[in-house]
Amino acid sequence: MKLSLLHPKEKAFIKSIGDLGELKTRLMEMGVLCGEVVQVVRIAPLGDPMEIRIGSDHLALRKEEADKIEVEVISQSSHPKGLF
Repeated sequence: MKLSLLHPKEKAFIKSIGDLGELKTRLMEMGVLCGEVVQVVRIAPLGDPMEIRIGSDHLALRKEEADKIEVEVISQSSHPKGLF
């Protein structure tokens, strides 16, 4: 599932990050890494951008960027690290 399809308050773990050019490197430096938990905080009224939380950091991503990040929605028992 794409990160852009998550709803506010949904959590998922990152499965893969597609080709985002230089932005991919910057996101990875900020903690957007495979296996990390990501939560959608809110989405702008027109659907772009969206605010996400990874750890204690909040980031804003455009829908186009979030479309290139594959995630898997998690329940409390399915995250490999058991973190929430």
